[in-house]
Amino acid sequence: MHLLLVLPFVLEVQSRSTSHNFTSDCLYHVEIKAANCTSSNFTHLPVSVPPSTEQLDLSFNHLSAIRPRAFQTTRRLRVLLLNGNSISALADGAFLFLENLQRLDLSRNRISSLSGGFSLGLGSLRELSLAENKLSVMESDCFVHLDSLHKLNLSHNAIKTIKMRAFGSTSTLRQIQLDWNNITVLNNGIFSMLRNLEVLNLRHNQIHALDVGVLSPLTSLALLDLTNNNLSSIQFKTFLSLNTYSTHIMLQGNPWKCDCDLQRVFRKLCNVKRLFLDDYDSLNCSNLDEIHGYSMGFDTELCVAEMVTVLVITITVFITVVAAIVMAEKKRKKKIKEKHWTEVREASKADRSYY
Repeated sequence: MHLLLVLPFVLEVQSRSTSHNFTSDCLYHVEIKAANCTSSNFTHLPVSVPPSTEQLDLSFNHLSAIRPRAFQTTRRLRVLLLNGNSISALADGAFLFLENLQRLDLSRNRISSLSGGFSLGLGSLRELSLAENKLSVMESDCFVHLDSLHKLNLSHNAIKTIKMRAFGSTSTLRQIQLDWNNITVLNNGIFSMLRNLEVLNLRHNQIHALDVGVLSPLTSLALLDLTNNNLSSIQFKTFLSLNTYSTHIMLQGNPWKCDCDLQRVFRKLCNVKRLFLDDYDSLNCSNLDEIHGYSMGFDTELCVAEMVTVLVITITVFITVVAAIVMAEKKRKKKIKEKHWTEVREASKADRSYY
């Protein structure tokens, strides 16, 4: 009986030893060094976060900007969650001194541009999410200080342009999420430093063309997702340049213009042992009126007419050539025969004149 009366008191004391409020809206967990300030209606960063904090959750507040050196009193941070705010501006050096930070979530904000200085101090960052913002251009210096980055999420933005050196300083990247953007063309050089990249997600863009050499630097690529874009044709060399051990390619949901050239490209790709077209049998043609709705995976009759035409032309040319050879031979023999009889006549005339 006495034990039952004492137990609630013990549990309360234990709870107080592991967590406490450092403000009226934040809860601090001592054992895991985590501060939870989510959904607390903050418009500015709280100033009383314990310096020992390693995980700080400021998601779903009303923060609109991050000033320079904003986290200089919490230099031990390893995880910083700022998702679901109204942040539109990241000052140069906003995350300076966060040399231990490994995960930064800035998703679901209003960020429209990134300067080269925003990443100052983030040399240990391994995971960065900028999903669901308003980014439209990836400048050449926007990730210049992210030397250890492994995962980058840029999905659900308005990205249309990726400058040549945008990923030039992120050679450690393993995954890039670029789905649900407005990218139209993949130009040579934009992935030139990403030799360690394993996953490239480009689904739900407007991509209609890939430069032949754009994928060649991606020597570690295991998954390339190009589903739901605007591709109507591809070049065999574009994917053949993927010098990887094994790459899975997703191409469903594109408006393929099915003709014999495209059929030949896919046939050759299917014979490249290191490339796997996982959804090949699900690819559909956009020019259904022309080819009567063949699926790409069941296209054995798609080019029969062309094959027959080529065969007929080949046979016709062969017959014409043979006929020409025969006629030439007949003419040659006729000339030889005429020459022979001419010589005989001349000899006969000579004999008569002698006698």
